[in-house]
Amino acid sequence: MENTPQIELTSVHKYYNQGQENEVHALKDVNLSIARQEIVCLRGPSGSGKTTLLCLIGCVFGPSSGRAAVGGKQLQRMPDEFLTKYRRETIGFIFQHFNILPHLSVEKNVALPLLPLGISPREQKSRVGVLLERFGIEHRKNFKASQISGGELQRVAIARALINDPPIILADEPTAHLDSRRSHELMEYLVSLRQDGKTIILTSHDPLVTEHAGVDRIVDVQDGCIVSGSR
Repeated sequence: MENTPQIELTSVHKYYNQGQENEVHALKDVNLSIARQEIVCLRGPSGSGKTTLLCLIGCVFGPSSGRAAVGGKQLQRMPDEFLTKYRRETIGFIFQHFNILPHLSVEKNVALPLLPLGISPREQKSRVGVLLERFGIEHRKNFKASQISGGELQRVAIARALINDPPIILADEPTAHLDSRRSHELMEYLVSLRQDGKTIILTSHDPLVTEHAGVDRIVDVQDGCIVSGSR
């Protein structure tokens, strides 16, 4: 594992609805450094700010103040259109609520991130097939997403996050809809990706995640602050 930080947050604050009556101070003076090929789990109660922190690292938005550098790019200096492009090229995001399009087939949902890249249909089908087989859902590829189970949807979401071979993988409660066998398989797979140079950041309360031997560090988040594990 390299020591060079791939993600570095310095004195980061994030507000929602800043200056309004319903203002929320979601992240408070966050300092966090994550090295390349490190596997880090963000842990904290609901509303603690860990998903906001994950979204900031995922270039969904920049900080309200402070410095946030991901992959050498300073997010606070990037306009929204460049954040979108950079996110598409750099981040694989496994959302807690999937964000799968129910009217599209499993195959088409997984292929969605490839559409802006001009990749041929044949190459798209090949990449999708490899991931569907890896996660045991190849037999569902022609089913609409609305026709498959929650556990299968989670595996579709994971496959979609990996389709672009991103250097940074973010997973928001990735085992929430999986049984223990599938959860163990997912963690083993994510840990194996470190050998391909991936940096992996998860949020979870699941002991199968937080106590997994492949997780390098637990970062505890509470009331928008990092209370341990920041380094």
